[in-house]
Amino acid sequence: MEKILDIIDSIAHEKGLKPEDVQEALKTAFIKTAQRVIDPSFTFEAEIDPDTKTLKVFQTIVVVKDDDERLDDEEIKAGFISLSDAKDLDDDVEVEDELQIEHNIEDYGRSGAASLHREMEFHIQRLLENDLFGKYKDKVGTIVNGRVTRVDGNQNTYVEIDEVRAVLPMKSRIKGEKFKIADVVSAVVRRVTVDKEHGIQIELSRTTPKFLEELLRLEVPEIADGAVEIVSCARIPGERAKVALISTHPQVDPVGATVGVKGSRINAVSKELNGENIDAIEHNGVDEIFLSRAMSPAIISHVECDKSDEDNKKAKITLPSDQKSKAIGRSGINIRLASMLCGYEIELIETDEVTPSSSNEQNEKKDDISSLEALFN
Repeated sequence: MEKILDIIDSIAHEKGLKPEDVQEALKTAFIKTAQRVIDPSFTFEAEIDPDTKTLKVFQTIVVVKDDDERLDDEEIKAGFISLSDAKDLDDDVEVEDELQIEHNIEDYGRSGAASLHREMEFHIQRLLENDLFGKYKDKVGTIVNGRVTRVDGNQNTYVEIDEVRAVLPMKSRIKGEKFKIADVVSAVVRRVTVDKEHGIQIELSRTTPKFLEELLRLEVPEIADGAVEIVSCARIPGERAKVALISTHPQVDPVGATVGVKGSRINAVSKELNGENIDAIEHNGVDEIFLSRAMSPAIISHVECDKSDEDNKKAKITLPSDQKSKAIGRSGINIRLASMLCGYEIELIETDEVTPSSSNEQNEKKDDISSLEALFN
């Protein structure tokens, strides 16, 4: 094929690929075509002549002795030639030398041209997919934005992101969310795969804890700069989340920075998560203190941790009886999130004591009732 280097430069520029990668893909296409139209048992090589800008295909044959057993093996004999036959082609040839016989694909008519065209398309497409795979593989765990192009019967949402289409499965959508065509969607890249049948496939998610972490990173400059770090995160999508934070700067309050003035930052993230409530908690290296904070808004009396089994850590949390409902939360959501956040199986132990705040509230109510009785009497 004439001026193959010009074709390579054109494809590389149009598709945004590296010229050397396109060159190797076209060489492979020529070799595969030669095996298809000439003989699949032959060994071929492809070379590009930089002076003439042409690509040539050669059949490689190894010279062996006339009595070599490999010449009688039907499966491999095509790759070998006897010394006497080789002498007819080159008088200076010796045993174990390699002869190269040039083949021109264009000499094999329409079938050869059609086969070459298919092979070139196939290998360029694979090259594009591998390039995109590498690009989006590096984006796993990061947020991408795209426009909805289709919602199928199973409520899987297809999102167009730059040059590829990704899918947001229904299971990875926050409860209550509905998307329609042309909506702009933000999600985190969860998985990237590629196969010969379907090409590159990108799966998105809006329900993983990583999505919350990345939203906080975008909204809170201190997290983006590293002054505040996210230690762990637990979510029940669309309901509630807890995030543990730590400051790497002595003058930065991790919770205050994350929440923002009047909750402006945390509320912006909550809005993107369809109103999901987010609790920001300061992490502590002492597990007992961390657990007591994670159980907020419940007030805890005592925490006892059992770390004898690292794979199944347990904690006994003692608390006043009037704090149990707060500790458990609606449908058990608070204790589940605290357990996920800290990595402990939590057991609650009630006591008969009442929290001071509750006692004061009860006394205030009694005083109010006594005042009303005195007024009417």
